[in-house]
Amino acid sequence: MAHELTVQELEKFSANFNKNPENKVIARAAQRSGVLEASYNDRVQGKLTRVFSTELDTDNVTNQKHSGRCWEFATLNVLRHAFGEKYKAKNFTFSQAYNFFWDKIERANMFYNRIIASANMPLDSRQVKTDLDFAGTDGGQFQMAAALVEKYGVVPSYAMPETFNTNDTTGFATALGDKLKKDALVLRELKQYGKEDELEKTREKFLSEVYQMTAIAVGEPPKKFDLEYRDDDKKYHLDKDLTPLEFLHKYLGDVNFDDYIVLTNAPDHEYNKLYGLPAEDNVAGSIRIKLLNVPMEYLTSAAIAQLKDGEAVWFGNDVLRQMDRKTGYLDTNLYKLNDLFGVDLNMSKANRLKTGVGEVSHAMTLVGVDEDNGEVRQWKVENSWGDKSGSKGFFVMNNDWFNDYVYEVVVHKKYLTDKQKELAEGPITDLPAWDSLA
Repeated sequence: MAHELTVQELEKFSANFNKNPENKVIARAAQRSGVLEASYNDRVQGKLTRVFSTELDTDNVTNQKHSGRCWEFATLNVLRHAFGEKYKAKNFTFSQAYNFFWDKIERANMFYNRIIASANMPLDSRQVKTDLDFAGTDGGQFQMAAALVEKYGVVPSYAMPETFNTNDTTGFATALGDKLKKDALVLRELKQYGKEDELEKTREKFLSEVYQMTAIAVGEPPKKFDLEYRDDDKKYHLDKDLTPLEFLHKYLGDVNFDDYIVLTNAPDHEYNKLYGLPAEDNVAGSIRIKLLNVPMEYLTSAAIAQLKDGEAVWFGNDVLRQMDRKTGYLDTNLYKLNDLFGVDLNMSKANRLKTGVGEVSHAMTLVGVDEDNGEVRQWKVENSWGDKSGSKGFFVMNNDWFNDYVYEVVVHKKYLTDKQKELAEGPITDLPAWDSLA
């Protein structure tokens, strides 16, 4: 039987609250400044020192502004650090707008594929509704960015600069999402009635329209460009008439995405198992999203090993938890919400994932770590929120936050155990689009 609140119960709750005079003091502080500010723990700043025993040579940061392209930014940041180390050009940047353009076209194609494949499912089925909910959105995974780079290459940021609609994707995402959902109804009907020839012609027409919309909002990508830059020693370099793929293969030809694996820590899933997310794959016939689920200590050790070898680490995390954008602090004790409210809000990592409290909401780049006799003290994080956040765009994260709120790291397979290397080659257990890792 459903419980109904009574006046007597509500009066009891009020009496319980008011019998403790401290509650009114706490309430005034919380109502005036907000619960986060009222619970802010300023003691963390004495522990997060921004000094690191291992640190990559970094300088400027990128800015995704009002867009959900963190996964692309983090991937291209890893590549630009590789380029910077190899060619002594640490401030060289790649165009995120270029890869964003191709993602919209490729992702529309995959959306149409899924809609056609599920045409005989009810429109309100969980699968179809989930596909429709993701139509036109920005979010993504490391392998999605890798698939775009592998197929289309990369270009310098000046060769395809940001536009209003890449810096703020809201308007374009809404328009594109509306179009894709409208198209879905047409494609489902053609498939249901077996009109295969008309279906393929219609799909091609719809993809051409998506290209037109993206070209209007973002601009068409360059087919060729001149590579021109000065390195850290002020030496001038010019390489003319390169295609994006020629640039990738000539200057970053030693980067092979097949050599990397996403290690995930999802305690609500079985460990030592390789999972796939086919509902999020964005390029047909290309790199699949694969996540090798292992205990947290393996994410830590592999990330440290890669940093010590001079290579940045892409990592997926829940950045909005226990984070201060202004200082760039990531610390599990940053906001003492339990103390403020007088209730226990703690949950295990597994239960946060099971209930949707925990999620991979952001991607950033590890560029440093501080160790003391094998114990990790803190991590240096390169974010993509511009240089007004944190310390000129760099955040500092304590190891407890890493353990609690980091879910993925992308590392070279050479840092895996022999058993993990074997698992990384398959078989893959595919997860549904509504899984906690999606």
